Amino acid sequence: MRFGLFGTGYWAAQTHAAAIEAHPRARLAGVWGRNPAKAEELATRHGVPAFTDVDALIDACDAIAVALPPDVQADIAVRAATAGRHLLLDKPLALDLAGADRVVDAAQASGVASVVFFTQRFHPNVTGFLASTAAAGGWQHARATMFASIFQPGNPYGDSTWRRERGALWDIGPHALSLILPVLGRVTRVAAMDGPSGLVHLLLTHDGGATSSLSLTLDAPSEAVTRDFVFFGENGTETVPPGDGSALQAFGAALDQLLEEVDAGTRDHRCDVRFGREVVAVLDAAQTARAQGRTVDL
Repeated sequence: MRFGLFGTGYWAAQTHAAAIEAHPRARLAGVWGRNPAKAEELATRHGVPAFTDVDALIDACDAIAVALPPDVQADIAVRAATAGRHLLLDKPLALDLAGADRVVDAAQASGVASVVFFTQRFHPNVTGFLASTAAAGGWQHARATMFASIFQPGNPYGDSTWRRERGALWDIGPHALSLILPVLGRVTRVAAMDGPSGLVHLLLTHDGGATSSLSLTLDAPSEAVTRDFVFFGENGTETVPPGDGSALQAFGAALDQLLEEVDAGTRDHRCDVRFGREVVAVLDAAQTARAQGRTVDL
């Protein structure tokens, strides 16, 4: 399958391009980026053409892989889906619910396959854990703590404009939700509160009455960097394990699963654009809750 790569940054180069090149059933058709010089550099590295026109690259491929700011991604994804190209997108799907809805509508109208790359959801040990934990049932609450520190010198994400503007809620919030939603189900109510250094706290109610609490920041003191996910319920507690592979291996698994969707003609992947839209709906509601100091129903 020919993949058009949209994006030229660290994530695009080190994960997307590298995984596509290594995959036995995928090849890179070309690269487009907002910076033509960087697009040319990355394309040359992989021996493919650099494109200066979005639609020209869409025409030259069977599927797109996107590593761009979410609002830019949403527009390109709509154009690609409308043209009948399959979608391998990054999280979050968009920066507002309207943008996410446009992607979902375009994908469903054209019948293309879609996968949104929530990294942890493509590690087999995490996938197995979530499936068995959901099957066990009886969960009353989940606690998620994600304290990251991306603004240290040399961090490849520290200069990202959209991450600086939108913060942890929109950057690592999707990762947290991607682990909680499969076990506790759809979110029905959201409350949110800010803390120091970009810290945001969410309190969520899920279908059936279970709750979850999320504490997220991109600007934690280096000594406080941590990741912790725990479910509490009738059978005690269960802690989500860290993924047992690299991001490159996880993206390879995402490629495998997109190709399986295409081969089988199915459109029910657990991390498709509809799930991506569900995550954006929670983030959008949390943004409103923070701004207006109230609880938001979904």
